[in-house]
Amino acid sequence: MALPRVVAVAPGSPADRAGVQPGDEIVALDGQVPRDVIEYQYLADREQLPLEVRRGGLELALNVVRSGGEPLGMEVDAALFDQVRTCDNHCEFCFIHQLPKGLRRSLYVRDDDYRLSFLYGNFTTLTRFTEADLERVLTEGLSPLFVSVHATDPDVRARMLRNPRGATSLRWLRALLDAGVEVHGQVVVCPGVNDGEVLEQTLAGALDEYPELSSLACVPLGVSGFNREPAMRPHTRAEVDGVLELVEQWQDIYLAHLGRRLVYAADEYYLLADRPFPPLSSYGAVAQHDNGIGMARAFEASFLGLDAGPAGHGPSGFFRSVEGAPAVGYRAPRAPGQVTLLPRAGAGTTVLTGEYGARVLGPLVGHLSADRDVEVVAVRNEFFGGNIAVAGLLSGHDVGAALSRLPEGRRYLLPDSCLSGGRFLDGVRLEDLPRPVEVVPADGASLRAALSGAGAPVLAR
Repeated sequence: MALPRVVAVAPGSPADRAGVQPGDEIVALDGQVPRDVIEYQYLADREQLPLEVRRGGLELALNVVRSGGEPLGMEVDAALFDQVRTCDNHCEFCFIHQLPKGLRRSLYVRDDDYRLSFLYGNFTTLTRFTEADLERVLTEGLSPLFVSVHATDPDVRARMLRNPRGATSLRWLRALLDAGVEVHGQVVVCPGVNDGEVLEQTLAGALDEYPELSSLACVPLGVSGFNREPAMRPHTRAEVDGVLELVEQWQDIYLAHLGRRLVYAADEYYLLADRPFPPLSSYGAVAQHDNGIGMARAFEASFLGLDAGPAGHGPSGFFRSVEGAPAVGYRAPRAPGQVTLLPRAGAGTTVLTGEYGARVLGPLVGHLSADRDVEVVAVRNEFFGGNIAVAGLLSGHDVGAALSRLPEGRRYLLPDSCLSGGRFLDGVRLEDLPRPVEVVPADGASLRAALSGAGAPVLAR
C-alpha cells in the first residue's frame, strides 16, 4: 500500500505548527494506517492527533493539536492509498475502450470502486461490491453513491456488462436503498440493446424494485472514431424521439406514484431531437447536472443572473471531488492559477466551445452582438470523431486548428472544462496554441462577466 504524501501545508495551521512539511509521507494517524482519504479524514478529526511521518528515510513522531474546529491544514496527493478497485466488466459501450493510444496512463484506468463513487461521483456497477463494503458504507455514512443500472433485466444487464455478476449485483442496490443510502442511477442507452422495450422494462423495474432511487439519468451512447465494437453506433433520429417519449411518459407515471419525476433524459437527447430543453424547475434537485441532466438550463439561468438551483454532484465522474479529496487527474484544477482580465478596447470576442455547447451558447450571447462584436465558434472534435461533441472532450489539436483559421487581434475565450492543469486530453498545453486564449470557468455567470467586462476570473495565455 502506498503511503499518502503531503503536497501542501497551510501556513499557521495545526499541521504547520506540528512541523509537517510538504513531501512528508504519512505512516500512521493515531497509530492507524488509513486505506484512503475517507479513513484519513475520519482519523484526523480529533483535537489531539499523534502523527507518524517519513521524511528523508527517517520516521518522525509529531503531535498535531487542533482547537475550535480548525481544519488540519494539509493536503495529500491521492484519494486511495491502497489499490483502486478496477472494473472487471467488459462493456462493449465503455468509452475508455474507445480512447486512442498515447494518452496519459491515468485515462485508461477503469475503476469500479464505491469509494470513488462517493468521493467523485464515479459510477459503479456494484459487480465487485461485498458485504464488507456495505458495512463500511453504512457505518461511515458514505452517501450519495452513483450506480450504473443500464437494465433491470438480469440477462440484458449481464450481456451488457459481459459479466455474469451483472445479473445479480443489483441486489446491492436494493440493500443500499433499504439502508437509506442516497443513490443516483444511470442508463447508458445503446441503440438496439437496451432501448425500446428493454428501456421501458427498465423504467418499470425502477418503479417496482427501486422506487427509492433519488434520480435515474438516461444518457446516449458516445461512439468515438476509435470504437472497435461494430454493434455500437449512434442513435437514429427515430430512436432519439423514442427515448424522449419513454422518459416523458414515465415521468408522468413516477409523478403519479412517487410525487417526483425520478427519470431524466440528458440534454444531448434534446439537442439531437431539435427540441427545447424542459424548464429548469422540472429537474428537481439537478443531482446529475454534469451527467448532462439540466446542465443547459442551469447554465442559461446562471448566464442570465437567475437562480440556477442546486449545483448537483458535479462535475460528474472525471471531475468532482468532495472536501478533503485531492483534485488529481481530470479532477485537478483546470488551469494553474487565475488572473482578472478586462476586454481590450475595440477587440471582438470569440467564444470557442464544442458543437453541443455552441448550440446552447449561440442564442444566449446572440443579443450581445447588437452592441459589441461577440461570436460563438463550434470546434468540431476531429480527435475523437464519431458523435463526440461536448466541450469537455475537446483536444488541444482541434482547438489549435480552429484558432489557426481565425484572425489575430480578437479575444478568444475557452471553457475550462476541456483542460486539466493547463493541458488538454491530448497533452497539448495552453502555450502551444497558435493564439492567446483566456480560460473561463464553465458556468454562465463567469462567461457573462467575461463578455461584459465585469472582471470574470480567467486565465490568460
